[in-house]
Amino acid sequence: MHTEKISFENTEGELLVGRLEFPIGKAPHNYVLFAHCFTCTKNLSAVKNISRALTAEGFAVLRFDFTGLGESEGDFADTNFSGNVEDLVAAANYLKKHHSAPSLIIGHSLGGAAVIFAASQIPSVQAVATIGAPSNPKHVKHLFKSSLEEITAKGIARVDLGGREFTIKKQFIEDLESKSLQETVKELRKSLLILHSPQDNTVSIKNAEEIYKAAHHPKSFVSLDGADHLLLSKVDSTYVGKVVSGWAQRYVPKENNTPLESKHDVVAGLDADAGFTTRMKVGNHQMIADEPKSFGGMDYGPSPYELVSAGLSACTAMTIQMYAKQKGWQVNSVRVHTSYSRSHAKDCENCEKHNAKIDTFHREIRFEGQLDQNQIDRLLQIADKCPVHKTLHNKAQVITKLLT
Repeated sequence: MHTEKISFENTEGELLVGRLEFPIGKAPHNYVLFAHCFTCTKNLSAVKNISRALTAEGFAVLRFDFTGLGESEGDFADTNFSGNVEDLVAAANYLKKHHSAPSLIIGHSLGGAAVIFAASQIPSVQAVATIGAPSNPKHVKHLFKSSLEEITAKGIARVDLGGREFTIKKQFIEDLESKSLQETVKELRKSLLILHSPQDNTVSIKNAEEIYKAAHHPKSFVSLDGADHLLLSKVDSTYVGKVVSGWAQRYVPKENNTPLESKHDVVAGLDADAGFTTRMKVGNHQMIADEPKSFGGMDYGPSPYELVSAGLSACTAMTIQMYAKQKGWQVNSVRVHTSYSRSHAKDCENCEKHNAKIDTFHREIRFEGQLDQNQIDRLLQIADKCPVHKTLHNKAQVITKLLT
């Protein structure tokens, strides 16, 4: 898994900080937006475990801190539920601008309520998943307990939430009370997955029932039997990630798996919006070529010169082993290390120019087996006779024509 630290502005111009996680060694087929629970952060263990389960299945996941929490700027006391929804829309706009618009949005606890509201404002979202979500945002009022009277009377109060103190203003309560999640669910018209634990002591299972009844099909419910509200068990949170991944792939845009075809041995295809990430058919094999990030690529596959170097290494190893077997020599293993660069030419027509360079492949070979020095010297000579080596040394031609 590859992770990038990213930042973007909310509607107030404050900087929100997040982590964008990519699958290992391949381009993501869809982007996911994750909303953490009330007063939590992007670094909650459940959030990270769910994200990793999704990236393992080819999704890229953006998890970020809401305004005033974690690494994000702003004062939590000045935020409200509507602000969380606006933060999610801002995050979706970041993904759309820099990568690809999110097709799946996930929310935990109050974040689950927020993603339902946000999904109605993000056209690219086709699937919504909630985890332990309240059926109405004002449900969280019970967390403030005896402080509610003080908030109502004074307009502000310090509230202990999970062992940490937060300043809650009256406008936060009023904003919660003004939101009707069930009405929003009725109008959602997007695929919905509701995950909830029957043993959730913070947000009762009744809330899942109310959300489910209000929603239109396609809708699904999964019981997280035995799990607590914060999914503190890694087993529970990883399970959630796997379930969401499997469910979502039925509703989000499908990965372009159409194999490339050609009468030639190799065909490469690159779409305008794919950067350097190039799909290839090499013989009977489908693969990816790319450029390193230092060159502007995503490093999802080997670069063109790495592919050439790979061909030289493979051909060298095959040629040496074939010759050794014909001679009856014991070569248990051949390791061919190759890298490419442009080096100053030793012999060239323009040697008087100090910048004259030539394409150079640096090749180092290691043998494992019962070989004397004469055998080793001969095998090194044979390395230079491999077909790819000869091709690189010979004058070659490339004949190009338009395919219609």
